[in-house]
Amino acid sequence: MFSFFRKKTSNPSQLEPSNSQDDAGLVNSGSTPEGTSTERAQWLSKLRTGLKRTGQSFKAVLNLTTIDEELYEELESALLSSDTGFNAAQYLLAQLKERIRQDGVTDPKAIKALLIEILTALLQPLEKELVLGKHTPTVIMVAGVNGAGKTTSIGKITRHLCDSGVSVLLAAADTFRAAAREQLLTWADRNQVDIISQDSADPAAVSFDAVSAGKARGRDVVLIDTAGRLSTQSHLMEELKKIKRVIQKADESAPHEVILVIDGNTGQNALAQVKAFDESIALTGLVITKLDGTARGGVLAAIALWNLDRTKSGLTTVPVYFIGVGEKLEDLQNFKAAEFAQALIND
Repeated sequence: MFSFFRKKTSNPSQLEPSNSQDDAGLVNSGSTPEGTSTERAQWLSKLRTGLKRTGQSFKAVLNLTTIDEELYEELESALLSSDTGFNAAQYLLAQLKERIRQDGVTDPKAIKALLIEILTALLQPLEKELVLGKHTPTVIMVAGVNGAGKTTSIGKITRHLCDSGVSVLLAAADTFRAAAREQLLTWADRNQVDIISQDSADPAAVSFDAVSAGKARGRDVVLIDTAGRLSTQSHLMEELKKIKRVIQKADESAPHEVILVIDGNTGQNALAQVKAFDESIALTGLVITKLDGTARGGVLAAIALWNLDRTKSGLTTVPVYFIGVGEKLEDLQNFKAAEFAQALIND
């Protein structure tokens, strides 16, 4: 496995993993900081397969023999079809044209490497590991629309944390859907962790009880599964705001992470979700799921460009902590900008 999160603590015994840890404090779920070469190859292969449809579009364009307006137009179409959106497509094309001019590039075959480099640079600020240990417990509030893979992602993250010796308490605050509650109960049983769950209870009350219990029981992490929300329904978003306010009554510094889970198949709607949820509950990170065959993936460029505009306004970046390419536990891993860019451009 790859390093999945980072600990931050001045106490060497706190959050000490049961397996390897490098000097920078990376906590790993495998025997080496980057996992075995076989595991890495399998992960990259799944990522490339998941983004294969988009990669084929770029491959066809980059096989053209002349750098001219036709090539740029075809490349723009490929970017748009990959769900980058108009603004991100124009940004990437402008950067590419400038690099071609600066470097005096005349061979179309050189464009692929340049495009990967430019896309990697745009995506790089999104690459960040989840930090644990500054607060005990670290309270993580997880949001997302129904069907995005929110509860499953929580279960997978819990397993990775437990495998690294981190104690986790789950909170089933998605009380409006019995199926979500049952699903989280299953993950709690599978991972052998405690869960705070009340049938038909108020989501904010469950969240408050979970944070209080996490503090009392000395848990390292409290993961709160909030009810699935449509970002266009204001009364539902108000419920999320309430949950956040109530969590702060149990711990004034919490929640320490507010993570949004996004279905990678939703295209530009994913960016709209990020903006809406961020406006309501101030996101600190993202999880992109279901990049496993039908997703086009280019929306990450749109999210990266949105983040770039945020930083120009003095706001912090909302990074992508994890991406998922399948149903298995190991299919949810840290986001790496260079790997993603290479897979998207079919390198």
